[in-house]
Amino acid sequence: MKRRTRTVPKRSGLLVPILAALVLDSGEGSATHAAEVPARGFAYRCDRVAEGPWSIHIVTVSRTHPDIELQTSLAQGTHLGLAPLSEQMKQFPRELGRPVAAVNGDYYWDEGACEGDPKGLQIMNGELISAPCGWSAFWIDAAGQPQTTNVTAEFELTWPDGRKLPFGLNEDRGADAAVLYSSAVGDSTHTRDGLDLILRRDGDNPWLPLQAGRTCTAQVAELRESGNAPVTTETMVLSLGPKLLADLPQPKPGDRLRLTTATSPDLGGVRMAIGGGPVLVRDGRAIARDEVRVRNPRTAVGWDRDNYYLLQVDGRQRHVSEGMTTDELSDYLVRLGCESAMSLDGGGSATCWFYGQVMNQPSEGFERDMANALVVVRKPRQN
Repeated sequence: MKRRTRTVPKRSGLLVPILAALVLDSGEGSATHAAEVPARGFAYRCDRVAEGPWSIHIVTVSRTHPDIELQTSLAQGTHLGLAPLSEQMKQFPRELGRPVAAVNGDYYWDEGACEGDPKGLQIMNGELISAPCGWSAFWIDAAGQPQTTNVTAEFELTWPDGRKLPFGLNEDRGADAAVLYSSAVGDSTHTRDGLDLILRRDGDNPWLPLQAGRTCTAQVAELRESGNAPVTTETMVLSLGPKLLADLPQPKPGDRLRLTTATSPDLGGVRMAIGGGPVLVRDGRAIARDEVRVRNPRTAVGWDRDNYYLLQVDGRQRHVSEGMTTDELSDYLVRLGCESAMSLDGGGSATCWFYGQVMNQPSEGFERDMANALVVVRKPRQN
């Protein structure tokens, strides 16, 4: 698919007084611990290292500041699509707070009916947006502790007669697959064949927003044989591929279905998660060893006892910033002090945004469209 070209927004002079107080430039040298986080709970610095040469953008975020949290974004605010990081921050739901910093997120599909579907896990404000695919993911668990490891989906549908069927979530549906669609996909399923079952809440049982690690029951409200069924914030749609239909019970309005969104490990109660990979640091040691030592723009998230680190390395810019191999990135994160870290999407997608402006130089000369982002949010004030 041809990518749309967008220029990098110019830095506004109105932001200079703010940035002068928040931005620390370490100059040329070796990696050191990120700048001490101010009372506001987050800070930005650029580390320029002659060894690469590298230009490394680091957002340091307090893990305990009461007004600051990590969230994820979607390209179109509340549903899937593709948009540059700066545009995603403009569309970020204001009821979740004010975005103050962000880096690009997961790998994604840029073709098909579900353009912008993240390849791995995404949870946004507690809502399950995209299913894990067995790759690495980063999340904050129900106890508030950061985690990263491979996550697999164990999503399962149970028919009224007890038969069970695995299903995907908000993704392109194949002829022999079942996919559940929530309003995160947009106004309709974009399916073209098979059978779409419009589902509504069954009594007072758990329903929307869809959450990980939960079992809910749904009632079939309507059947759409032509596909492309509408999706609302009160309904979901189960789409069945044509090759499945011969082996399944004949559904009818009023049928009750049970839907389970279990994962391994269990993500019950998780309010923020994003896919990516590989894991780069575990227990303070670099673990990513890449036999193909190619330098590219990179993005990663890591943490120590006190802070999160959102890190982006520019690349493909000779004499300015060559980019890193995964080994170099892992070693840098260890020197930064990270106890754990995971890579996010890189290459032309690698972007760092802070206080309304793109801080790095994207390798393609413009911001690339992307599916989602990892966002530092100032939470809304409580009345």
